[in-house]
Amino acid sequence: MKNIVVLGGGISGYGSAILAKKKGFGVFLSDSGRIADRYRARLEEWQVPYEEGGHTLERILAAAEVIKSPGIPETAPVVRAVREAGIPIISEIEFAGRYLDGARTICITGSNGKTTTTSLVYKILRDAGYNAALGGNIGESFAYSVATGRYDWYVLELSSFQLDGMYRFRADIAILTNITPDHLDRYGHCFQNYVDAKMRIVRNQHSRCAFIYSADDPVIAAELPKYDLRMRELPFAAKQAVASGAGDAFLCDGRFTAAVGCASVEVDTAKMRIGGLHNAYNAMAAALAALAAGVRPVQVRKSLYAFAPVEHRLEPVGEYGGVEWINDSKATNVDSVWYALESMKRPLVWIAGGTDKGNDYGPLKEFAREKVHTLVCMGFDNEKLLGEFTGVVPRIVSASSFGEAMEAARRAARPGDTVLLSPACASFDLFENYEQRGRMFRQWVKDRAADGAGAEPDAVRTVPERDRVRENDIGDGADAARRLPGDCTDAEMSVKNDA
Repeated sequence: MKNIVVLGGGISGYGSAILAKKKGFGVFLSDSGRIADRYRARLEEWQVPYEEGGHTLERILAAAEVIKSPGIPETAPVVRAVREAGIPIISEIEFAGRYLDGARTICITGSNGKTTTTSLVYKILRDAGYNAALGGNIGESFAYSVATGRYDWYVLELSSFQLDGMYRFRADIAILTNITPDHLDRYGHCFQNYVDAKMRIVRNQHSRCAFIYSADDPVIAAELPKYDLRMRELPFAAKQAVASGAGDAFLCDGRFTAAVGCASVEVDTAKMRIGGLHNAYNAMAAALAALAAGVRPVQVRKSLYAFAPVEHRLEPVGEYGGVEWINDSKATNVDSVWYALESMKRPLVWIAGGTDKGNDYGPLKEFAREKVHTLVCMGFDNEKLLGEFTGVVPRIVSASSFGEAMEAARRAARPGDTVLLSPACASFDLFENYEQRGRMFRQWVKDRAADGAGAEPDAVRTVPERDRVRENDIGDGADAARRLPGDCTDAEMSVKNDA
């Protein structure tokens, strides 16, 4: 019997272990920290042996193959030991992809926009009656869905970390939203290494596959000539018209037409519930994917118009005293924040900061100078932000705690303003993850709105729960939850899901 070891007991790890068990492998899961109770319960239900609180190298090095959770970096001692022993290391995506039994995949990656695009694609397919599962970086574990269900389509959000361990896996429909600097600390501070990881999304595609990408992205444009692209290319753009024999999408004057083969759909972005240029890009990509998957154009348009904002991504959470509060906690890099600032129409109090990932804040300065009157720097070490934006915005406040930052923002905001939480940084200095940061922001606003703090009673408004799409509720049922605090441990926690 072939022995498989799974490193990491989070959502990726327990799903891989259960799939390996179901397929008849000898399996052992190892996590150097504590495994979350609900994941431990599933491992025990499936009688998967595991350890937590440390790695037993002798047992790990007896494996024929190791499945590594995406949050564990190559520099982790246990990974180095496995590499030195010559044992193959793969990802959950690579492993689960071996057992699709004819099901097809739509895989989405990119530096920004991948969560919204993934959610859009999934909604369109489900609304059209497709038997589809959501997985990867959101929703349920891909491997667990393969082990316990039978689906015709898998819609997968893939981070660069998940793509790193992909070798033979093939995306039937691949979407690359954009490529901008991110996670350079994970890639040896070499942007090209990160670019190469993202471009793995086209690996193994053939003529019956489709590759959807932004023709406006200069990095993607520079990379394409390096690859032997045999699939159908479906570009989308807003800056200049694109033309592809297989299909394309182009945004002009707030409308876009997406076409794949003989099928086409026209969409008025003003009728969508998600705004901004970045969401127009996301919608074009999703529309092309849905058409490539055979969804009727009328259904594509209907679903795009009905889609509600994704939790933690430009999510309006409430208003009091004439001040709008927007949760963009998922914006953990400069490019995400650029799109957020670009889409803002009212004077801004901008809350930023956290664990810097080697950011270059230069691209944000024009919008900051034009739109931001107060910058609240939230984190243990705000020196870089203070240095970058002194002289750019009229007022800067340094806050070392969440509560201090929120009170500073409240005091600075005036009726007609927007308070935007869009950090440009990871969350690990003050929070467990960006989800916790966003939830705390939302709850703080909800509590103040309920109290009527600083507002007349008729000025108090919060966004109803039903009008928000939660990333952990996109799948079917409570078990489709996104990973929670405790999913990743030791080395994993340093890079967990601010991807």
